[in-house]
Amino acid sequence: MARPDYREALRRTGIIIALAEFDPRVAGTPPLGLDLPTSDIDVLCHAPDPNKFAAVVWNTFSDEANFAIRRWVAADRPVIASFTAHGWLFEVFGQARPVSEQNGWRHFVVERRLLAFGGPAFRAAIVSARTQGMKTEPAFSAVLRLAGDPYRAVAELGQRDDASLMHLLAAAGFAAEQFRPPK
Repeated sequence: MARPDYREALRRTGIIIALAEFDPRVAGTPPLGLDLPTSDIDVLCHAPDPNKFAAVVWNTFSDEANFAIRRWVAADRPVIASFTAHGWLFEVFGQARPVSEQNGWRHFVVERRLLAFGGPAFRAAIVSARTQGMKTEPAFSAVLRLAGDPYRAVAELGQRDDASLMHLLAAAGFAAEQFRPPK
């Protein structure tokens, strides 16, 4: 049985509606069109009250296969839950920081911008790197020939303007296309 498109899996679980009060946003490889058969669906949430967020996630999804929930010991103690539904692994991340300020969202936004500028050859290079076993940020970092920690390097790209990103793509051998706003 083939798994459905990620949007259909989201619809079937009702996760966006269930977590609506936490500003849920889907990030990661499926909405970028970079997903592999092993990819998961990442849902990032703003959870100023982590106990309330954990309770809603538990009450709504604890009956799903492979359900697990944990809380980091980091300063803001984000809540992370995971479960399997409709052939997909779901990763739900709730942090007191607004989603637009979370690292996962910032990475997603700059990756989407790069894909919009880089065209088919750039997308193919990222997919190739991912197919060879690389995670998303390391794939972007390797293809763009960025030095240092790939997660930090991708995050820093988010601060660049469009012209700078297009120059970076050109320096890596990809002719940047005319800007097309992400869908």
